[in-house]
Amino acid sequence: MLPYRSYVLISRDQLLRNYRSVRAAAGPGVAVMAVVKANAYGHGAVEVARVLVAEGVEWLAVSSVNEGVALRRAGIEKPILVMAGLLPQEWPALADSRLTPVVHSLEGLRTLEHLAREAGKTTEFHLKIDSGMYRLGTRAAAAEIIAALRETKHARMDGLMTHFASPTDYTSTQTDEQTAYFTGIVEALRAAGFCPAHIHMSSTNALAYKRNPGWLTMVRPGHALYGYVSPARGDAPKPLLDVKPALTWKAKILIVKDIAAGSRVGYGGSFRAPEAMRIAVLAAGYADGVPHRLSGRGKVIAAGTLVPILGSVSMDLTTIDVSHTPSLAPGDDVTLLGREGNVGLDAQQIARMAGTISYAILCGIGDRVERVYV
Repeated sequence: MLPYRSYVLISRDQLLRNYRSVRAAAGPGVAVMAVVKANAYGHGAVEVARVLVAEGVEWLAVSSVNEGVALRRAGIEKPILVMAGLLPQEWPALADSRLTPVVHSLEGLRTLEHLAREAGKTTEFHLKIDSGMYRLGTRAAAAEIIAALRETKHARMDGLMTHFASPTDYTSTQTDEQTAYFTGIVEALRAAGFCPAHIHMSSTNALAYKRNPGWLTMVRPGHALYGYVSPARGDAPKPLLDVKPALTWKAKILIVKDIAAGSRVGYGGSFRAPEAMRIAVLAAGYADGVPHRLSGRGKVIAAGTLVPILGSVSMDLTTIDVSHTPSLAPGDDVTLLGREGNVGLDAQQIARMAGTISYAILCGIGDRVERVYV
C-alpha cells in the first residue's frame, strides 16, 4: 500500500499494449496522433506522452495552447496539434512552442495568416471541416476554402480533418453522411492542387469499428489509449481494438465505526441504517472526482467485495458499508476504480451508475489525487 490518502496507479505496460493495438488497427502507412488533452484523460499528459513518444507515436494532440506549452516545457519534441482553436493573444506562445493550430473557420484562417505575416514567420495548420456535427469546423463550400487558401502566403495547410458525432451508432446514417461530405471536400481540394500531408477523421470509436476510409493518412485515438471503446448501437461489427484500462484508483479508509439501527448517515441524513451496521469513511469525495451522483447508488471494492456507498458523497469524504468485510481497518485501501481479484469496476460501469459517460469519470479525477506510474 502507498502512503497517499487517494491515488491512481497507471500502468505504463498497459498504455503500451493499448497503443500497439491502436497501431495494428490503423494499419501500415497510417500515422497515429495520440490525444493527451485534459491531462491525458486524467492519466497525466507528460508521463503518457513520454511513454508513447518512446514507442514511436508520430503526433500528440491537446485541447489548448497551455496544454501544448506544458508538454514542450517537459521536453516533448514531437509535433503537437492544438485542436480547440487559437485565440489571437495565444499566438506568441503557440509560435514559440512550435505548436500546430487547428483552424475552424475562414475568418480564423485569415487571422492566422495576419499573425504569421506580422511575425515574419510561416506557420503550419490543420483545417477542420464541419462535416455535420455542427460544433467546431468550417461549413464553407469547397470553392470558398480553395479561394481562401490561395490567398494565404504565411499559413500553410499541413492537415485536413473532421470529427464524427456518432460513429458507434449503427442505427443512424450520420457517420456515412459525414464521411461523404468530408470526402467531397477532400477531393475538391486535391483537384485544386491542395494535398495536405495529414488527412484524419477517425478517433477511437471510428477506428475501433472501422468507420475510416482507406485513404486516410492518420488516426486520432484518445479513449482507446487508456483502455476504453464505447459500446455500439445497432448491427455493429466486433471492435478491432483489444484494449484494457490502464488506471486503478484507490482511497484510504480514515475511520471505521459501528452504528445502530435508525442512524442517519451523511449530509441530509439521506441514508437511514435499517439495522446495526459497520461503516467506513474514505479519504476521497467529489473534490477528488467521486461523482456526487453516486450518492446512495454507487459501489466500491472493499476487501475484494463490491460494497455500497451510503448517503451523500461529500467534498472530501465518501461513506461505505463494510458490515460484511470485518477485516478492514483505518489505513487500508479501497478500490474506487479497478480490480481486486475477480471483482472489477471500470469507468464505463461507474458512469452508468452515475448517469454520465466514462470520459467524464476519468477526466474528473482531481489534481490532489496522486498519480503513481508502475
